[in-house]
Amino acid sequence: MGGNTPCASCKLLRRRCTKDCAFAPYFPADDPHKFAIVHKVFGASNVSKMLQELPVHQRADAVSSIVYEANARVRDPVYGCVGAISYLQTQVTQLQMQLAMAQAEIFCIQMQPEQAHMPPVQHASAAAAAAAAAAGDDGKSFILHDAFAEYLNFGSSSGGSVVHDSLKRESLFGHDIVS
Repeated sequence: MGGNTPCASCKLLRRRCTKDCAFAPYFPADDPHKFAIVHKVFGASNVSKMLQELPVHQRADAVSSIVYEANARVRDPVYGCVGAISYLQTQVTQLQMQLAMAQAEIFCIQMQPEQAHMPPVQHASAAAAAAAAAAGDDGKSFILHDAFAEYLNFGSSSGGSVVHDSLKRESLFGHDIVS
């Protein structure tokens, strides 16, 4: 910064900000909190070494990543940004499974007028195939296929001794459907 206004790092470290200060372009004086978190997590010396090892054109991206990781470490000291990534991956997986189940249920609803023409076993296998296609069938959804086929066969007419009027089954969204 050249002496007029010290950068956030020089201000926090209480030193004179020189023309060739490594932190000045990335930690301006108007955002002192940014450097304070980075300094708390990584230390000024370590950040300085990291920045000096990089080419000048990559330093801004590196500082952005360092600031992000430091903020994540303050929020979650054990896992940092890996915890956030893991949480988001789990959420994506759950949402994909919900989407596959919803698409399979839509398929079942669309197939209801055709149920009179198909035997129950074929209907269950067709719905399981639809669930497999909706889930992407990556090998991780085999439980979904079995559970969905079992769901469709529950209370089917192939059981012989099952009384349809007295049985209720729960749909995938929690609504009661009379078999």
